[in-house]
Amino acid sequence: MSQNKSLSTQEVAQILHVSKSTIYELIRRGEINSYRIGRKVRFTQDDVDAYIARSRHEQSVQPVKRVELKSELLHPKQEEEGAFVLSGQDVVLDILASFLHQQDVSSQRVYLNSFEGLLALYEGRVEAAACHLYDAEERSFNVPFVKKLLPGVPAVLINISYRTQGFYVAAGNPKEIRGWRDLARRDISVLNRRPGSSARVLLDGQLHRMGLDKRMVAGYEREMKSHLTMAAAIAAGEADLAIGTERISRQIEGLDFIPLLQERFDLAVRRELLDTDEGETLLEILRSEPFKKEIQPFSGNDYHDLGKIVAEV
Repeated sequence: MSQNKSLSTQEVAQILHVSKSTIYELIRRGEINSYRIGRKVRFTQDDVDAYIARSRHEQSVQPVKRVELKSELLHPKQEEEGAFVLSGQDVVLDILASFLHQQDVSSQRVYLNSFEGLLALYEGRVEAAACHLYDAEERSFNVPFVKKLLPGVPAVLINISYRTQGFYVAAGNPKEIRGWRDLARRDISVLNRRPGSSARVLLDGQLHRMGLDKRMVAGYEREMKSHLTMAAAIAAGEADLAIGTERISRQIEGLDFIPLLQERFDLAVRRELLDTDEGETLLEILRSEPFKKEIQPFSGNDYHDLGKIVAEV
């Protein structure tokens, strides 16, 4: 097979012996490279070969353990003593955990949303919590939430990336949606994420800023599991609007994206962590060329501040 041949999603699914939905999930997590021709997702044989090679490499090293984490107020401590627990849902964090493991830092992953992760950091349940929460009143990311959710705890925010947040709408934008004020329209229905997620916090903050009662927003109570499922539902005509990242919009046919703001994605840690061997290793990895090279193909994010301490709280 020619290395330059364009492969469809169905053809890649057949090569890997998985479903098409699994391929879309691999794209969403940044685990397989793809490109677009018009509104169709396409792959090269090199993309598929690279994914297979990475999968073999990941299986050849000791896997990072995934743990379930619940509030210490209601549940006993379950994670291993001395483990470096990293919270967040981006694929870049999985790669970071693997790099920590390779540097002899016993790392574990928990897939909490931003709000839950900061609470877990306050409780001492995790060592680092990824967050990308927008405060509509202060018009800034993460710092206001760290101040409120980690009262009295000196913390720092280390940047991971920047990415564009906006509205998913049907191709051609038939409802002519332009911005936040369109949420007040009676002919617009939305899809939502669960409480604590960045998209939910962003939506709730904007509704409060505009003085709009959430009960007046059609579909507000319809919660979806991920940006990908929301985008697919919008493309299928199940609602008119949902909030998500630009990168996901490129992976779904029948979808347009309306950019609204640039989101800052940070890693929150206690200030004292930076004085430990684990904290020093964390910063060294984030600022290293091998790590930067490893994450570049996995996401369309902007990494120009990767590893930079952007705030001390």
